[in-house]
Amino acid sequence: MKPAAEKREGDGASPLGRWPVRRVFFRPDRGAAPETDLPAIALRPADGWCDDAGAPNYNRLVTLPCRGSHERLWRDDRLYDLIVELGYNDNPPEPGKGSAIFLHIARAGYLPTEGCVALAEADLRAVLARLSAGSVVEIRA
Repeated sequence: MKPAAEKREGDGASPLGRWPVRRVFFRPDRGAAPETDLPAIALRPADGWCDDAGAPNYNRLVTLPCRGSHERLWRDDRLYDLIVELGYNDNPPEPGKGSAIFLHIARAGYLPTEGCVALAEADLRAVLARLSAGSVVEIRA
């Protein structure tokens, strides 16, 4: 993880600070909804996240296809089989300040993310069981 006090879109850094957890998305074809008090939403193949700083839906869930740059949430690599949306740059989103900052499943060997926080699936499910409205994730240097 490369932390940043001043996060910018595409810099690959995780934003330093305390970020509220919003909701969790899960792949219903790859596992049960997690045990959590957070709102849990089943992903659909057409779900994406807008990372186009010039778009009106910047840093928001979108339905694909959509214009502009975006991330597909229905991925083959399993990293997004569980996604916790963190409340970074979302109220309201500031264009260019960074988007799609999630807590999600880690790659083998905990290879770096593009700015997110990642845990092994079993650990992420254990954390989700303890999260509720008002919980925060703190990213430190």
